[in-house]
Amino acid sequence: MSVGTSSAPGAQDAGMPPAASRPPGDPAGLGIDPDQLPDGLVVADEQGRVICFNAAAERITAVRARDALGQRLEKALPLEDLEGRRWWQLTDPYGGLAIRVGQPERNLLLPGGREVLVCARYVRTHPTGPLRRLVVTLRDTEARRRTERSHAELIATVAHELRSPLTSVKGFTATLLAKWERFTDDQKRLMLETVDADADRVTRLIAELLDISRIDSGRLEVRRQPVDIGAAVGRHIQAYVAAGQPADRFLLRVQQPLPDLWADPDKIDQVLSNLLENAVRHGEGTVTIDVTATASPREDEDTGTSVTVSDEGPGIPEESMNRVFTRFWRGSKRGGTGLGLYIVKGIVEAHGGTITVGRAPGAGAEFRFTLPVSAPAYLA
Repeated sequence: MSVGTSSAPGAQDAGMPPAASRPPGDPAGLGIDPDQLPDGLVVADEQGRVICFNAAAERITAVRARDALGQRLEKALPLEDLEGRRWWQLTDPYGGLAIRVGQPERNLLLPGGREVLVCARYVRTHPTGPLRRLVVTLRDTEARRRTERSHAELIATVAHELRSPLTSVKGFTATLLAKWERFTDDQKRLMLETVDADADRVTRLIAELLDISRIDSGRLEVRRQPVDIGAAVGRHIQAYVAAGQPADRFLLRVQQPLPDLWADPDKIDQVLSNLLENAVRHGEGTVTIDVTATASPREDEDTGTSVTVSDEGPGIPEESMNRVFTRFWRGSKRGGTGLGLYIVKGIVEAHGGTITVGRAPGAGAEFRFTLPVSAPAYLA
């Protein structure tokens, strides 16, 4: 039973279609059941009396529909702006300028101080005619607050991560400038190498921030070229071995033949770098990388390329699996911004691919991403 859309006394007027022509639960003649709408919907007639108060409006305002229907709008939905002024008296939708078409979305307050997002539409029979319907939509502010908190956390995290290398850079450069003659060449070299490494760290953090901005706005560009994914993995392994990791810690298995892969080589390197660093830093034992041909994640292609990176460490707790690719998730307390895997997922999906996380056969973590071949049309 839909109590939120029951007709109010006096709702039947010349401006509404007859009840027999309306769908069930549609007293305002909207063509749909208002209770199916995700947002709160309140409709007032030409006298300013509520004729529709859907289920979402009940949930958001904690006002029962049967108590609101038939009431004056300012009584059924008493809203105030953030300065404490009564909203309906301030905007005067029925007595104000006849050229107005509505009110843009803004934060208003319900009784008790709860914030709600409100947008209003003024329905007239002709552009400057009297108001026949006042349509009000209501939204809970929780989703927006979560987004704002996420942005604030991102700024705080990046600011914290930038502070350490910038402090180091400033300290060493100031010391060198003030006391250059007091240091030996070896001491100067050590300081400059530290400054160089910290500058690289700042550059990486800024690149991460830009990547997140592009991913969130859907503007991450993919410049496709032929990519030898097996050779790309091999280069990363060689870099780790050159940096001191034992060669036998890595096992690379490449299935042949592989389909030709067209992807952005720089971004694929970024994905591989993050996944291998995650396995080396947080995992244990042998890091195994399998490159295989597989079914394409796209319906219009038969084959794709899959890369699986697994380790023999403690793995990821089952309850954390669904949070691995979210912002700020960290597998351990051993440094990092918690943004790498979020960026990895964004890059893979920008290529039209998919990425999953699970438990490896050796009980460690296993990351697997699959890319479509994405060959240009002229090669098809």
